[in-house]
Amino acid sequence: MRLLKVATCNLNNWALDFDCNLKNIKESIGRAKEAGAVIRLGPELEITGYGCEDHFLELDTVTHAWECLKDLLLGDWTDGILCSFGMPVIKGSERYNCQVLCLNRKIIMIRPKLWLANDGNYRELRWFTAWKQKDQLEDFQLPNEISVALKQKSVPFGYGFIQFLDTAVAAEICEELFTPIPPHADLALNGVEVFMNASGSHHQLRKLDYRIRAFISATHSRGGVYMYSNHQGCDGGRLYFDGCSCVVVNGDMIAQGSQFSLKDVEVVVAQVDLDAVAGFRGSISSFQEQASCKTKIPSVAVPYNLCQPFNLKMSLSSPLKINYHSPEEEIAFGPGCWLWDYLRRSGASGFLLPLSGGADSSSVAAIVGCMCQLVVKEISNGDEQVKADAIRIGHYANGEFPTDSREFAKRIFYTVFMGSENSSQETRMLAKKLADEIGSWRLDVSIDTVVSAFLSLFQTLTGKRPCYKVDGGSNVENLGLQNIQARIRMVLAFMLASLLPWVHNKPGFYLVLGSSNVDEGLRGYLTKYDCSSADINPIGSISKQDLRTFLRWAATHLGYSSLAEIEAAPPTAELEPIRSNYSQLDEVDMGMTYEELSVYGRLRKVFHCGPVTMFKNLCYRWGARLTPSESYSPDDNRFDLRQFLYNARWPYQFRKIDELVKELDGEKVPFSESGDHEKMGTTLDGGGGMGVIAAGSGNPKSGH
Repeated sequence: MRLLKVATCNLNNWALDFDCNLKNIKESIGRAKEAGAVIRLGPELEITGYGCEDHFLELDTVTHAWECLKDLLLGDWTDGILCSFGMPVIKGSERYNCQVLCLNRKIIMIRPKLWLANDGNYRELRWFTAWKQKDQLEDFQLPNEISVALKQKSVPFGYGFIQFLDTAVAAEICEELFTPIPPHADLALNGVEVFMNASGSHHQLRKLDYRIRAFISATHSRGGVYMYSNHQGCDGGRLYFDGCSCVVVNGDMIAQGSQFSLKDVEVVVAQVDLDAVAGFRGSISSFQEQASCKTKIPSVAVPYNLCQPFNLKMSLSSPLKINYHSPEEEIAFGPGCWLWDYLRRSGASGFLLPLSGGADSSSVAAIVGCMCQLVVKEISNGDEQVKADAIRIGHYANGEFPTDSREFAKRIFYTVFMGSENSSQETRMLAKKLADEIGSWRLDVSIDTVVSAFLSLFQTLTGKRPCYKVDGGSNVENLGLQNIQARIRMVLAFMLASLLPWVHNKPGFYLVLGSSNVDEGLRGYLTKYDCSSADINPIGSISKQDLRTFLRWAATHLGYSSLAEIEAAPPTAELEPIRSNYSQLDEVDMGMTYEELSVYGRLRKVFHCGPVTMFKNLCYRWGARLTPSESYSPDDNRFDLRQFLYNARWPYQFRKIDELVKELDGEKVPFSESGDHEKMGTTLDGGGGMGVIAAGSGNPKSGH
């Protein structure tokens, strides 16, 4: 037997906070060594933080990374343990995303990334160059200060692996695993038994299964030990990195870290028998045949043994059942953990949420409540960092600290019901009930006097006073009256967020939380500068369908029973007067259901359908329930790149749809004369449209 103990980790690093990152790296190495591991793998770009973005273009960022690496190598951190550190490296005039492999205070080799992530939320080609020379390792001259300190002039640089006396180890960096021909395929044929994947992978609903299947597939048909390390938390940007560091052997998961956690450092250790890898490969005839005619990959020879012989005192890690969270748990824990990182790193004293009693704002409130529960639970488990952060943010004194989530929420979470003459007693009651269940400090405010003041000013200026449609007003008047209410709430929310800490003798400010779901952003069913405008919108990439399921789950599992009543109520903006024969409803206003919007969103973004192709797909799929579109937010213009000014009537595309309709049913009347285009396509402000962002539009949660 060749026994090998390996350690991988989740690190909650912070972009450009080199002290924080170095502290976490050292703690992870210390824990790995304490557990007896001889390989320690950290996340991609762990020294700088993954989310530095355009700061990667600054020489300071690269220089500081080398300084931190020097600190690690001059100490005893790498004594007796192979460590893989992620950092940017400049070679010649190119900047590379690299893993620096170190052992016994020396750099063994530098492995640049071959295939860069450059889609969705990722822009690595903006900052880095992909390494393209795969046939040889080049000599890299170390920076002079590093060279002098380490007494090492140069190191091998490029695509290759490390050949130890008793095994071979190689790096595979994040995106490379998901390419059509991943590096581990040829590396396995060259005898590499241990693969180290340093990653920077963000949370996305239902994505973990896709990721884990890739690890399993990497070793299921070719054998090997696959180590995976990831960031965990908010490192300064919009993404939440969801950890789940793990170790897979011959297609079996043998160690798995948490997906959601408030910990800064989590180390996952596994002990494997590399003879099991050799035996597995030896039993596959096709592997043997392909290995005999492989393309040779360069290597670095290191005269050092990593493995230990057979020892009954050392137990092997066994296959385990993979832990997956339900989508409802992901909605609770992912945004909840991200909010905690944002809060503790922003200098804010808490959150403020306009809580209407509707499904969206109630979902956000429940997520904050979940965050408070996670904080108290982690403190009770002995996490001193979480405890220190909670004491500071909650302004505890005399040795006190949070022991009850409702009491903690009272200190850091403010909810405000901003009612008007159009608000119902039901939503006011539900908002109060939910706030009490969570424990938030709450206000009940009427905005009618402010609305009246605006209308009086308008009447003074123009001589006219607008009326709601139900009272005989036009669509334009109806739209304007709704926008006034929505925008007043935004202004009031930010005023309260800046001044309430002063009122309560607290330092800092409150972060305003938004509550606009992905479907509303997709449809343009929102008022610009209303609840869609905030410091943070935790549900901006979550569909209404998923939120409703989450509310039912949270009513039971988070203990907020009022959420069941909130979920059961029909969605309404409550911006128009309630009459005996009229009550405003979201889906009536939009001319489509939220379930239909989820289908449009998935076809538009995930399957890249234009209007005509979308129509053809709907002819086959209509009525079938597709998985909601949860992989994006149309508000994030870095991820969903589209124009903001459309001809929302889509004249050419809709003519094509008309022709298809006539072919399908023999109808002689053009589809456009039926009025359905207006139902699906336009808003008074030029936004909306079937499957189209109404970016920059001013249309409210009302007319279309």
